[in-house]
Parts: sequence; C-alpha cells; structure tokens
Amino acid sequence: MTNDAEQAEIKLVSLVAPVYNEEANLTDLVSRCVAVGEALDYEYELILVDDGSADSSAAMIQQAAEDHKGNVIGVLLNRNYGQHAAVMAGLAQSRGDVVVTLDADLQNPPEEIPKLLEKSVLGCDVVGSVRMNRKDTFFRRSASKIINKAVQKATGVMMTDYGCMLRAYHRNIVDAMLQCHERSTFIPVLANTFARQPCEVKVAHADRSQDETKYSLMSLINLQFDLLTSMTTFPLRLLSVMGGLLAMAGFAFSLVLLATRLLYGADWAGEGVFTVFAILFIFIGVQLLAMGLLGEYIGRIYHDVRARPRYFIHKVVGA
Repeated sequence: MTNDAEQAEIKLVSLVAPVYNEEANLTDLVSRCVAVGEALDYEYELILVDDGSADSSAAMIQQAAEDHKGNVIGVLLNRNYGQHAAVMAGLAQSRGDVVVTLDADLQNPPEEIPKLLEKSVLGCDVVGSVRMNRKDTFFRRSASKIINKAVQKATGVMMTDYGCMLRAYHRNIVDAMLQCHERSTFIPVLANTFARQPCEVKVAHADRSQDETKYSLMSLINLQFDLLTSMTTFPLRLLSVMGGLLAMAGFAFSLVLLATRLLYGADWAGEGVFTVFAILFIFIGVQLLAMGLLGEYIGRIYHDVRARPRYFIHKVVGA
C-alpha cells in the first residue's frame, strides 16, 4: 500500500453471502456472521441471497431475517443464476460504505472479516484475501494457481488469489460494478478494473463444515470460460498467431513431403495416405478449437445484446 492512501470513514458494513443448497451450514453461518457484526465498531447488515435453492435454505433465510430484524436481509431469487449473479443481487441490495462478500460454505471463516475492514479503513478500495493452508484438493489448488497467473498477466493487477470470494469493496467500487451490464461477470476481476488502491490480507481456510462442494468439474470449466472471456480477447489473437504458424508449418512440411517422395518414391509411407490423414486431423482439430472459442465470444455477445436481467428477485425479506 502506498503512502498516499487516504483513510476511509465507515459507518455501515454490508456482508453479502450467496446461498445455494446450504441448509447444513446456514444456521452456523448466520450465528457467526451476526457475532462478528455485533463485535464491530460499525453498524452492519447481513445480506443472504438465495440462488434458487432446492432445499430449505430459502425458508431458513426468511426465519433468520425474522429473528434478526434490521440486521439480516434475505434476497430470494426465483431460480438458480450462478454464484456471481447472486453476489451482484446482494451488492445491489447493500447499503454499506464497505461491502464484504463471502461464501456460505464457511471455508472462509467470517471471523477473518475484521482483517479486511482494517485495510479498508486505511484506504484500500479493494481488499482481496489470500487463503493460507488451503484445504482444497490438489486439483483445485493447481487449477487455481494457473488461473491466478493468467488473470495477473491479463489485468496487470498482481493479486495473489482471485478465487477467494472473501473480499471487501468500498462503496464507489460497488456502484461502479453495478453500472456494468455484461451477463458473464467475474466479480474480483471486474472490481480490479476500477480499483485505485487494491491490497491483500492473509486469511485462514477451513474444510467444508458439512456437505460437499457445489462445483462440479463442468461448473468449474464454465466458470473459467466466464473468467477468460470476460477479461481479455487475447485467445482470439492467439488463434490468429497459431493459424499463421500452422499455415507456414504446413507449407514447409509439404516441401519436405515433395522432396522425400522424389528421393524415395511413393512406398516410403504407405503411398502417403497416413501422412495426409495426420495433417488433415491436425488442421481439423485446430479449426474446431478456433470455432468453439469464437462461439464462446459470440454467445456472450448474443446474451449481452438481448440485455435480459442478470437475475430476477422473487422476494426481499427483512429490509
């Protein structure tokens, strides 16, 4: 953090947690967040966004809003829209000078929230968190490292852990994000495009307290596509470069094949049939890869042009 950071005045802190089929964790989540909020030197509100849960999460959120009137607010979406859309719904409902987002699975302990607020008071408009001693699988940790490096390269903002949802945003950053209307949104990257003074803190990481992760392999792949296509067009440029290199390689290889045929005759490689098939398969694979990647971008353009809402709120309770 640079020395020119100005201290921020905080009167109200909003805690925003997206909830999807978290009935096993909700009671603990609410009690721990309320305990943290009561211990703060500021007013607080806890906003729980039910992302179309199929279990009793919605009913539990409504009960929590009734039990903690004025502090717990429930935002019930009519169906499942995904984690980042649910967070955006919570940001739109929030009123805090600083908004802290966190997951409902309690892998990021709510007790770490004061660490983020200390940085926010000192002038950091975006406060990220770095998970220490992660309890995730080796696959999740390895994939996270690769994605973090890619995001750092694309954005130029050298934050360590973009995958951790425990983050704090000043009100001006939240308002800026709410003015963005693209459908595919990766909130940590979006926030950093507006950040003047980003910083990080180290936080603890816990095992999931009750159930299994909601992210399947396909969900993680979709999330990474959202991340990739929402922040850069570099893959499109890379395809152009790859196409040019393959074209030159194909031309050079054709000269080699011609020379070899003249020197050794047609019998040296099965009359050349296998060579032709090998080259054909390479070019078909590259073309399909390019078409799929272009389709990802075109599909997102299609969704943005339709300009449909990111989410539809069925009910707000406790506000």
